[in-house]
Amino acid sequence: MRVSAVLLVLFAGSLAVQGTVYFKEQFLDGEAWKSRWTESKHKSDYGEWKLTAGKFYGDAEKDQGLQTSQDARFYALSSRFEPFSNEGKTLVVQFTVKHEQKIDCGGGYIKLFPTDLEQADVHGDSQYYIMFGPDICGYSTKKVHVIFNYKGKNHLIKKEIKCKASSGALPSGWDDELTHLYTLILRPDQTYEVKIDNEKVESGTLEEDWDFLPPKKIKDPEAKKPEDWDDRAKIDDPEDTKPEDWDKPENIPDPDAKKPDDWDEDMDGEWEPPMIPNPEYKGEWKPKQIDNPSYKGVWVHPEIDNPEYTADSTIYKYDNIGVLGLDLWQVKSGTIFDNFLITDDEKLAADFGAETWGATKVGEPDSSLALPPRANVCACVPPHECDTMGVCFSWGKKQEPEKKMKEEQEEQKRKEEEEKSKEQEAEDGAEHEDEEEEDEEEEDEEEEAGDTPSPEEGEEDEAVPTKDEL
Repeated sequence: MRVSAVLLVLFAGSLAVQGTVYFKEQFLDGEAWKSRWTESKHKSDYGEWKLTAGKFYGDAEKDQGLQTSQDARFYALSSRFEPFSNEGKTLVVQFTVKHEQKIDCGGGYIKLFPTDLEQADVHGDSQYYIMFGPDICGYSTKKVHVIFNYKGKNHLIKKEIKCKASSGALPSGWDDELTHLYTLILRPDQTYEVKIDNEKVESGTLEEDWDFLPPKKIKDPEAKKPEDWDDRAKIDDPEDTKPEDWDKPENIPDPDAKKPDDWDEDMDGEWEPPMIPNPEYKGEWKPKQIDNPSYKGVWVHPEIDNPEYTADSTIYKYDNIGVLGLDLWQVKSGTIFDNFLITDDEKLAADFGAETWGATKVGEPDSSLALPPRANVCACVPPHECDTMGVCFSWGKKQEPEKKMKEEQEEQKRKEEEEKSKEQEAEDGAEHEDEEEEDEEEEDEEEEAGDTPSPEEGEEDEAVPTKDEL
C-alpha cells in the first residue's frame, strides 16, 4: 500500500515536471496543416505558403515547414489553440527559422494574439500580445524583436539583440542560410530570457529593459546647482604669461616671389608678392591648464521618488492567449518556419529544441555549404551567376532591394540639397530686394534734394587734371 502511494506521488511529480504544452506544430502530416492554419483575407494579394523542407535539409521529412513562396509580398497566417493564461506560470515560445534564400529584407518573427482575434482579418495593425523573432533588412537591420503589449501599447525592448546572421563556416559578411532555433522565456517573477540555438543570448527584467512604467526616480524639480559650485576640473594658470615673441602673422609675403617682367603698374596696379603660411606662426596663445583648487566635482542633480510611478507585478501576464500567427513582409521569399512550441516548461522546450532542430541541423551544412561557392566558375550563362546552391541568378536582380534603398537615399539627399538651394535663393532674393529698396530710397533722397545747388549757368565744373597734364 505504501509502495503504491509512493509510486503515485512520483508519477504525479513527473507530470508536474513535464509541464503543459499549449501549442505544438511540426507539419509531419503533409497537407493536413491547412485544416489547422487560417490564411487572412484582409488583403487580396497576400503571399502564398507551401509545405517543404527547402533546397537543403538535415531530414527531408522532419525539416518540412511552411515556406514563403512569392517575392515582395505580405504574409498573414495563424493557428488557433485552447486559450490559456500565463498568470503565475512561465511562458515559453519557441520555433525555428531558415532563411535559405539569402534574405535581403524580411521578417522571420511570430506573434501571439488574444483568443478573440478574427483570423480571417489578420493584418499589420491587429493587436497582439507578443511579437518575437528575427528581422533582417539590408546591412543595418539584423535584430531579434521582443515586443510586449502592455495596456494597449506595444513596447520594444531597449537592448539590441543580434539575430543569427552568419556562422564560422560561411564567408565573412554573408547571411546565414541555415536553420536556427529561437526561444523566448517569460517568467512570473518578471524576468525574461532570449535563446538562440538553445544558448542564452540575452536576459534581464521587464521593468528595466522596457519602458512599461514611468521611472521610479526623477530629478528633483526644486533642486538647482548652487551658483558658487565650481565644476571646472582645470583652469588657466594665472601665472602663465604669453611670450613676447609669440604674436606672429599667420601669413607673410613670399620672400622668394618676384614681380613679373611684364607687370604694368599702370594697368595692373601696384605689385604685391603672394602670401604664404608663416613658418613662425604659433596660433592663438592659450595659458597652460592647472588643477582647479576650487573644483567640487560634477554636480549631480538630486532625485526624488516619482509620484507617477506605481509598481505592477503583472506586466508579464496575458489572460487569453489563443492564437499564434505569422504576420510579416518579405522582399525575397523562401523563409521556412517550423517546430512551433508554446509551453510553461523551460526544460521541455530545451529538450524539444534538441530533438528537432538539434537532431537535424547536423546534416544542413553538408547540404548547403558543400555546393560550389559563388566565386567558382559555374555553368550559368552570363550575366547570370551561381549561388551557393548552384542555382543561376541575375546579380542585378538579387541586389534590387539594396539598390532601391540606395536610390531612395540618393533621391532623399538630392531633395534635401534642392531644398537648401531654394532656401539660399530665397535668402539671396530677399537680400537683393533689400538692396533695391535701399537704392530706390537713395534715388528718392537725391530727387528730393533736387534742391542741391547745380553749377550756375556759364559756370563750369572744376576740371580734373589728366595724368599727362600732371
